[in-house]
Amino acid sequence: MNAAEIARTTTRMSHELLELAGGAEDLVILGILTRGVPLARRIAKAVGDAEGIVVPSGELDITMYRDDLRSQPLRPVGRTVLPGPINDKVVVLVDDVLFSGRTVQAALIALADLGRPAKILLVVLVDRGHRDMPIQAHIVGRHLPTARSESVRVAMAEMDGHDEVTIEPDEATL
Repeated sequence: MNAAEIARTTTRMSHELLELAGGAEDLVILGILTRGVPLARRIAKAVGDAEGIVVPSGELDITMYRDDLRSQPLRPVGRTVLPGPINDKVVVLVDDVLFSGRTVQAALIALADLGRPAKILLVVLVDRGHRDMPIQAHIVGRHLPTARSESVRVAMAEMDGHDEVTIEPDEATL
């Protein structure tokens, strides 16, 4: 996907979110670190622009909730930034790529420590398949079937200087 395709997809996902949530009232949009954060901000802005309001967005660090932390002990810990309470809100988790489902599992556990949302929705830019857990996104930007020996790389202008989604050989298989 190039920058224009990502922009169109993000706009479409924002409108789908408005329909699914029945409006922007009570929405809190949280990006999962790292590239879920700029995507969440873009979606929050698009939803807010469509509704004429500011939609609160924040950042969710799931590092300490990951089930692979023992095998990757040097993973840097980020910080969670909530724009306000999440109790009784519709929390929208946003991530760049849905793969095994383990990141989303960690995010759900992290959310349970932070409050009790009325509802949790999952929005992802890319669903590449190969689930290890029974997790499915409510809104998907693009389904990209991949081999397990491939990686989906997402570049976001806010972090990488450009927007792009590519499929590459997995570094572990090279």
